[in-house]
Amino acid sequence: MDPGLTHAGLRGPDPPQDAGVSPWMQRAPFKTHEMRIASLLPSATEIICGLGLRDHLVLRSHECDHPAGVGALPFVTEPKYQADGTSYAIDQRIRALVQEGLSVYRVDADRLRKARPDVIVTQHQCEVCAVSAREMEEAACAVLDPAPEIISLAPGGLEDVLGDIHRVANRLGVPERGDALVSRLRERMEGVRARVGAQVDGGPRPRVVTIEWLDPLMVAGNWIPELVEMAGGQNLLGEAGAHSPFVSWEVIQELEPEVVVVIPCGFTLERTRREAGLLSRLPGWADLPATRAGQVALADGHHFFNRPGPRIVESLEILAEIFHPSAQAPEHRGSGWDWMEG
Repeated sequence: MDPGLTHAGLRGPDPPQDAGVSPWMQRAPFKTHEMRIASLLPSATEIICGLGLRDHLVLRSHECDHPAGVGALPFVTEPKYQADGTSYAIDQRIRALVQEGLSVYRVDADRLRKARPDVIVTQHQCEVCAVSAREMEEAACAVLDPAPEIISLAPGGLEDVLGDIHRVANRLGVPERGDALVSRLRERMEGVRARVGAQVDGGPRPRVVTIEWLDPLMVAGNWIPELVEMAGGQNLLGEAGAHSPFVSWEVIQELEPEVVVVIPCGFTLERTRREAGLLSRLPGWADLPATRAGQVALADGHHFFNRPGPRIVESLEILAEIFHPSAQAPEHRGSGWDWMEG
């Protein structure tokens, strides 16, 4: 996702339980050898590649950069705002676009026409996280005949993330691959849970706040609270399956977290390091139990936590490394996360 794009106040309404495929495009699954797929969501690209369908991708979003090689594909979207600058500046640019009733993204109609995808995977969870299903339907109908099928994802909690893998696999005609991929992910997650459980063994869990945006302050919702609990932490703010909420600094102070994990949406680890100084300027920051104990972790929200796809397991592993390093070896430290200095 782009920096700053998980703002709760800018999201669309919660989708109905049966959402996922455009109602005007209920087709039979494709024959695998015939598919031409456009993915407008980094997590969807990772799901498609995880299902062994990399060779069928013909278009991507400007953010799709994993696995290796997908960056060579033409991209069909780009943001209408500058993604540089401070957290506050990015937030204000996005809000200005949305308040004027404008889309945050452009769709390149010429590239869409040339690629001729017959299935497009996008999302309807957040109007500023990626091109919405509605916008994509409008663009596709304008330039493609016949119109492609649009698969729209909207994961809320952890089970929704895994359910989307099944949904994409079923619609793309490879349900058995979806079953196998989800089975592998569940096995890895249960392994983390078991190792951490043996370490905790009924004892106290660290009290955790996970920060998803720095200015204004936002804490993580959706699947993150479940990952925190599964990794052996006690989640203090943010509700599983609900959009990430804005909070005041005073609320965080009053809860006295023992661990703070900073995962700004769309920020790599290096950019998170550059922005983390905003926290140290908050009144009373140095007095938090987490700060005093050196338990403030900075993580790569762009490539891990904010991508609800196969690497959700690596996000869980990162949290376990932070909370219980004796149970989960810190294999991701330095690449996926690190301790905040100072």
